[in-house]
Amino acid sequence: MAHLINYFFESTREFKRALPKKDWIKSCLKNEKKGLDCINFIFCSDSYLQKINKKHLNKSYLTDVITFDNKLSTNDKDITGDIFISIDRVRDNHYVYKTEFCDELARIMIHGTLHLIGYSDKFKSDKKIMTEKENFYLKLK
Repeated sequence: MAHLINYFFESTREFKRALPKKDWIKSCLKNEKKGLDCINFIFCSDSYLQKINKKHLNKSYLTDVITFDNKLSTNDKDITGDIFISIDRVRDNHYVYKTEFCDELARIMIHGTLHLIGYSDKFKSDKKIMTEKENFYLKLK
C-alpha cells in the first residue's frame, strides 16, 4: 500500500505555510479506524473547480470542495481519492466566518476526507454529524 498524502496546486499560487501536517490527516483516519492508500489534495481556483463541478457533477455553482472516491471496490478498506479544494472559497470563508485561513483550509480538508470515509452532508442531521467531526479533528491539529 502507498500510504500517501499528496498536495498539488492547479490554477492557483503554490503555498506551504497554511498546510496542515500530513500526519494530522493520517491520525484522523486512524481514529476513524480507516487505512490510507492515497489521498491527493488538489488546491485550485474557483474557475478550475467550477469546471470540474460542471463536467463531473453537472452543477454550475461555486463550491469549496469536491471529493472523488477512487476505491476500486467497496471491499477495499483503505481510503483512496482526490479532494479538490478552491482556495478562493477558503479565502472567502475565512473572511466571512472570521477564522484563520489555515483553520478554514484544515476544515475543508477534513470535510473532504470525511466524505472519503463515507460521511455525507446531504441532510441536516448528516451535516450536523460532519460538523461535529470537523470540530473534533480541528482540535487535534
